[in-house]
Amino acid sequence: MKTQVAIIGGGPSGLLLSQLLHTHGIDSIVLERKTKDYVLSRIRAGVLERGLVSLMKEAGVSERMDAEGYPHHGTMISYGDEMFRLEFSEHTGHAVMVYGQTEVTRDLYDAREKAGGKIEFNVEDVVICDAKSETPYITYTIDDEPRRIDCDFIAGCDGFHGVSRKTIPEDVRTEFEKVYPFGWLGILSETPPVNDELIYATSDRGFALCSMRNENLSRYYIQCDMSDSVDDWTDDAFWAELKRRIPADQAANLVTGPSIEKSIAPLRSFVCEPMQWGKLFLCGDAAHIVPPTGAKGLNTAASDVNYLFRALCDFYENGDSAGIEAYSEKALSRVWKAERFSWWFSSLMHRFPDQGGFEQKMQLAELAFLRSNKSAQQAMAENYVGLPY
Repeated sequence: MKTQVAIIGGGPSGLLLSQLLHTHGIDSIVLERKTKDYVLSRIRAGVLERGLVSLMKEAGVSERMDAEGYPHHGTMISYGDEMFRLEFSEHTGHAVMVYGQTEVTRDLYDAREKAGGKIEFNVEDVVICDAKSETPYITYTIDDEPRRIDCDFIAGCDGFHGVSRKTIPEDVRTEFEKVYPFGWLGILSETPPVNDELIYATSDRGFALCSMRNENLSRYYIQCDMSDSVDDWTDDAFWAELKRRIPADQAANLVTGPSIEKSIAPLRSFVCEPMQWGKLFLCGDAAHIVPPTGAKGLNTAASDVNYLFRALCDFYENGDSAGIEAYSEKALSRVWKAERFSWWFSSLMHRFPDQGGFEQKMQLAELAFLRSNKSAQQAMAENYVGLPY
C-alpha cells in the first residue's frame, strides 16, 4: 500500500490527525495495535481545552459534542472546608468542554468510517524504516501476514510504549522524567455529580477530584500510595475517604453507588526531545506525559496534532516545508508550558511523603493567594482553558 501520511496509533490523536488531513484531501492510513472495541473501552479524561474544541469543529466532528457536552466556565478549588470558585470566562473569555475522551474517539471513528478512511486493526511487529530518507516506509503483520506501507511522512501517535519514539536513536533523543511518589485511585459510578463543576480538593489526608461525564455518570479520584492495589479499596472505603477530603457540605450532598470501573494511575511527567527525526513525527504520549492534574494529556496531544496538521497542509498545498522543519521546536515550546502547569498544580494540591509543616503552610499560602489575587486567577484560568496554539 501507499499513502501520503502513515499514522501509527488509532487513539484520538491519530484519528484526529487523519480526519483533519482528510478535510484537505491529504490521504492517510491509520495502524492500530488493538481492536476498535478495545480502544473505545479505555476510560480516560473528559475535559477539553478550547483549542481541542475548535479542532473538533474544524474536523467536522463536533455535532454530538456540541449537543451532549457540558461547557464549564469555572472550577471549584477546596482546602479543608474552605472552597472557592475560579472563573474561566471572566478572565479569558473562554470555557472548557466536559466531554469524555471515549466519546471524542467514537466520533472520530464514525467520521473516518463514513469517509471511507483506511484503518488497520490488530497490527503487530511494526517497524519504521528509512525515516531519514525521502522514501520512508512501515512494515507490519496482521494475523502473521506481512504488509508494507510506503509513505511521505510518518506520524507516531502510538503512546508511551509504542515503537515510534524508540525508533529515534538513543544518541539523538534526550528524555526528561519526574515520577511522583503517589497515584490516583479513580472510580466511575452511575451517580449524579456532587457539583455542577469539577472540585479540585486538598486536605491533610491528600488530594481528591470530583469530576463527571454527564448528569448521571460521575468520575472521582483520591490520592493513594503507589503500593496500593485496587483490591485494597472497597467501594465503601473509597466513598468514606473521598468524603473526608472534600468540604463537609459537599460530602453531605455526595450520592454514592457501586463502581462500574476502578483503577489506579501513576503520576509522572515525561518529555522526549526532539519530537521529530527525518520524516517521523511524534504526537501525544509517544513524546510526552503529564500528570492528570488539570487534564492536559489529551489536550497537549491535540496541540501536537494541530502543529503537524498545519505543517503538512503547508507542504502539500503550498510546497512550504518550513512548518515541517520547525514542528518539534514549536510543539515542545507548548508542551513544556503544559508540563509546568501540571507540575505546579500537582505540587499545590497533593501531600508528599517527605512534606513537613513548612511546605504545608506554603501550599495554604499559595491557595490563599490564588483565592484573593485576580492576576493569579487569570494565570491559572489561561492555562486551564488552554494556551493559544
